[in-house]
Amino acid sequence: MDNRRSFIKKTAAGAAGVAIGVPAFSARSYRNIVGANDRVIMGVIGIRGRGGSLIDNFSGMYKDGVMIKTLCDVDSKFFAERSKTVADNQDGKKPGTVKDMRELYDDPEIDAVGIATPNHWHALAAIWGCQAGKHVYVEKPSSHNVWEGRKMIEAARKYDRMVQVGFQNRSISNVMQAMQFLHDGGIGEVYMARGTCFKPRDSFGISEDSMPPESLDYDMWLGPAQYRPYNEKRGHYNWHWHWNTGNGDTGNQGPHQFDVARWGLNKKEHPVRVQSMGGIYGVSPDECSQETPNTQMSTFEYEDGKILEFETRGRYTNGEATTGVKIGNIFFGTEGWMEVNGSTWKAFREREEKPFAGSDMEQSAAIGGDSSFRTAPSSGGHFANFIEGVRSENRFDLNCDIAVGHKSSVLPLIANVSYRLGQGLRFNGEFEKFIDNKEANMMLTRKYRAPYIVPEKV
Repeated sequence: MDNRRSFIKKTAAGAAGVAIGVPAFSARSYRNIVGANDRVIMGVIGIRGRGGSLIDNFSGMYKDGVMIKTLCDVDSKFFAERSKTVADNQDGKKPGTVKDMRELYDDPEIDAVGIATPNHWHALAAIWGCQAGKHVYVEKPSSHNVWEGRKMIEAARKYDRMVQVGFQNRSISNVMQAMQFLHDGGIGEVYMARGTCFKPRDSFGISEDSMPPESLDYDMWLGPAQYRPYNEKRGHYNWHWHWNTGNGDTGNQGPHQFDVARWGLNKKEHPVRVQSMGGIYGVSPDECSQETPNTQMSTFEYEDGKILEFETRGRYTNGEATTGVKIGNIFFGTEGWMEVNGSTWKAFREREEKPFAGSDMEQSAAIGGDSSFRTAPSSGGHFANFIEGVRSENRFDLNCDIAVGHKSSVLPLIANVSYRLGQGLRFNGEFEKFIDNKEANMMLTRKYRAPYIVPEKV
């Protein structure tokens, strides 16, 4: 296990190149990269779906001193395509490939990892990474359940690792501006936030259990989850819709908008109450093995009475607000309201029908003449922000440190507990426990399958 304080101290590599399992840097490519002591050597774990975005972005920073050395996935059929992407972005430097992430973690040359596994692997993969001395970028939600998210925070702090959660809105300039506008009182006191996840999804069908394909290490794919026979309808991507491995669309697309809603409310604490209801509509159980709801309404109340609403619609639907918000947020204040649709935002004063502030108009009147508000430069993106934090080794440089990501991830996780139990719940945020409900508290964690156990002591 490598518990180095900083990869920046690895000066022995020198200008001759680093023995990292691929050809050494040529003099020309080396000159295109920042100083050797600033290089970040990475691995990416989980290369299908969101993993492709991690690969594109991190390997795309090659000339800025970031290099993907190793790709890891339990299904080898994706190696060739993803390896080509890396090589194309890295002047022909092709990555190595492994199926077992522990091999990647054993490599002392790797400084940081990107994790885009199914949700049930997020926590253990991140904790192993911290224990191995790696910095971690982990996709949303940060964890599959509340308890293991707390363990991730403990691991990040114990091993002094930078752990960034993939809430990309935290690094989008226009969204950052919109949040500052709210916090500065742009629509008065914000008392309610609404998040929307309107993604119509057709039935993905049903199939019999079968043998896994030869390319897939199914035991490793299951990892911490309880054993179930292989079924292609519970596998790649469809894992989202089964409780053993996923969290439904409320915990899939939803976390992004939960995060913006909490951010806009300026809430740094957990809510005190949650109520969630819904179901599977328009899809017959004889035609689809989905377990998670495709339609779900969730409401959260904070200690001061402020409200956060969230709605998931998985069937045919309209959008909301003036821009037809389907994946976005709406905020309600004592002096007006605001909509956020992607990176576009508009604010409306009281009952007026035309916006008085927004991402596509002059802001000087709304912000006291500070026209830089509208034109604030991009942060360089969430991936670049992670690399910045890795280089500085200062978690306050991260736009979404694990503690921030955990607070937002808890919202859909406890909403799903309320939904599954069919009752409203009271929540003690200090201890991250439900009040007077043993059944609900049992659902804050899970029974882990050996040897893939999230440890009590990280």
